[in-house]
Amino acid sequence: MRLAAQSWLIVILALIAAVAAFGLAINRNLPDPHLGPAMAKRAPNPSRGAYIATLGDCAACHTTPGGAALAGGVPLATPLGSVYSTNITPDREHGIGAYSFTDFARVMRQGVRPDGARLYPAMPYTAYAKVSDEDLQDLFAYLTQKVAAAPAPDRVPGIPWLLRVRWPLALWNKAFLQDARFAPEPAKGAAWNRGAYLVQGLAHCGTCHTPRGLGFQEISVDGGSAFYLSGARLAGESPVNLRGNAGDGLGRWSADEIAELLATGRSPHAAVLGQMGEVVAQSTQFMTPDDRSAIAAYLKSLPPAPEEGRATYAPSGATLAAFMAGRESTVPGARMFMDSCAACHRLSGEGEGRSFPHLGGSPTVLAQHPDSLIRVILKGARLPATEAAPSRLAMPPFGWRYDDQQVAALASFVRQSWGNNAAAVSAEDVERVRKGLR
Repeated sequence: MRLAAQSWLIVILALIAAVAAFGLAINRNLPDPHLGPAMAKRAPNPSRGAYIATLGDCAACHTTPGGAALAGGVPLATPLGSVYSTNITPDREHGIGAYSFTDFARVMRQGVRPDGARLYPAMPYTAYAKVSDEDLQDLFAYLTQKVAAAPAPDRVPGIPWLLRVRWPLALWNKAFLQDARFAPEPAKGAAWNRGAYLVQGLAHCGTCHTPRGLGFQEISVDGGSAFYLSGARLAGESPVNLRGNAGDGLGRWSADEIAELLATGRSPHAAVLGQMGEVVAQSTQFMTPDDRSAIAAYLKSLPPAPEEGRATYAPSGATLAAFMAGRESTVPGARMFMDSCAACHRLSGEGEGRSFPHLGGSPTVLAQHPDSLIRVILKGARLPATEAAPSRLAMPPFGWRYDDQQVAALASFVRQSWGNNAAAVSAEDVERVRKGLR
């Protein structure tokens, strides 16, 4: 018996050693970023590169509040713990000042630094792999010529030290990285292809809005799956379904309404919050109208995700009638809504124009994972200030006022009123989100 156990241990150790040797062998050679020969003769345009940086929302991940622009240090949550964004200023010691363009393209497309170190896939290089040579070249010119160098060293990841070994990421790339540029579809129009290029590449929408697999990989990066952009759970929030579902998706939205949300953070159906508010404030509001319209056209072309387990929406005034009949206390969560929410969102859930969001049919309210709704009840929210809508209207927090069971009842009431038909929220859901806020 002991001999058999020892034999199995030897086999397991041999397999581990073989995998490690394979990973180290892959890690030893820098991958080819596959730059076209024309790049050697093309003159880069740093001014255009500034717009590329806006499209990619580089500041959101690489600039800390009050810190030097693009000097890194922003915490990014992963299942293993927090990692921190790197310094992408032209500082030669801590940033990318000593990089060649080939080095930069390799980082952007394969997540591999010049010294061979692998980046964690919290950096969306799986999306940036689709970006064209020209856009990367202009972005590199902007970062190295127009951004001030900042001598800020990288922060140590908040990951247990045994799990900080990076060579296994070479195996992760082998398994999950699709290292190919975006290929336009000839049967589609120019606007659709531009929107697809932005959504799949520079804007990296799938990083937040696409579910992930067991290896923390996006289950699709190119729209080939019906679950691409179908909503997810990430860093204490639940990015919404961007596909054509009429319940929790964008099926009832027009392309103009999607473009409006990207420009202002507001639409007749909903308002942005959390990390999406930062995306609007720092990126999408500064896109050209044509680019916002192209994104909207692409998103409107996506068919619905599979409906099983998803919320539905059918406008109804039944809950309002119950309020008016004075029977609100019979509906769990109704009294709390009337006391704390109705002044802004109205008893009808219709809100007030684009100031206080409409709750009936809201993708955030109807999301499969209620994390964002719970989070906004607990912590409050503030609309982003944009050039088209500069007022930063805010919702106050209620986490201090209501316990987990009460917040669950309130969230469930919102998810099951005015025609909303989504799963109820549990006190355990609220407890989990509340712990993440501490």
